Amino acid sequence: MKVGKKALGLTIAVLFALKGWAQVDSTGLDNLFGKKGTVTGNVYRITFPRGDLKVTIGDFPVAPGLALTSWVALHRMGAESMMMGDLVMLDSEEPAVVAKLVELGLGITAIHNHLVGEKPAIKFLHFSGSGDALKLAGEIKQVLAITGTPFGSSPAGAAPSPDWSAVEAQLGAKGRKSGNIISYSFPRKEKLMESGMEMPAPMGMATGINLQMDGSRAGTTGDFVLLADEVNKVVKALETHGITVTAIHNHMLYDEPRLFMLHFWGVGEPGKLAAGLKAALEETNSAL
Repeated sequence: MKVGKKALGLTIAVLFALKGWAQVDSTGLDNLFGKKGTVTGNVYRITFPRGDLKVTIGDFPVAPGLALTSWVALHRMGAESMMMGDLVMLDSEEPAVVAKLVELGLGITAIHNHLVGEKPAIKFLHFSGSGDALKLAGEIKQVLAITGTPFGSSPAGAAPSPDWSAVEAQLGAKGRKSGNIISYSFPRKEKLMESGMEMPAPMGMATGINLQMDGSRAGTTGDFVLLADEVNKVVKALETHGITVTAIHNHMLYDEPRLFMLHFWGVGEPGKLAAGLKAALEETNSAL
């Protein structure tokens, strides 16, 4: 059984706790997916950029690494794992994806937009499951195969090296750089739970910020992980700095404390965008 009501989630949590921790089988998962994921603690995470899509917002070309990457995370505890993730879909792909998830007994926790005004229109589906890690991975791979998502590693191309010094100065940290994109992850300070189990940051529990250079301007998007009383403070901070809030919603069903995900979009001078993002981060209980 992979997903159920809150009581089932709590039962699974107790069983996991009794069995204790175990190492994630990253080799088996890498072989199954046909590419390497990353391991942080007991969480295996793998990404699938939608390199098959050409998406724009206005005249800004949205790279897969900026806002169009599906991801799967598996949190190993004892003999069982909890799976969570996010699928990037075209509207035309959504019905078949939903039907396949239902057929496989995997859970759907949200379907919604992250962006506004993108062409073609993109939907994001959040999913969950629990059980044997390799079985779960095989099932979600079947779901990914319904879409146009490319498998395997992205081909290496020319590696731009934008000057991100103004962004790093504003955010107070070095970001993770890949081509013309810089990425940040800011975990929250609280203990975050889902279905009675503590969820580490790589399970989608950290605020994620991406910036992509396009000539002399940058585009930025991502999602803030917020408590209810932080939502409107962050909205105000972003809007004051010219960054548009594009969505506010939930990604999970049984999260404790209740979390809200706030998505945003902005285009402009990188340092100015970063200043707005930092102002918003300072309204949260995040580890900066």
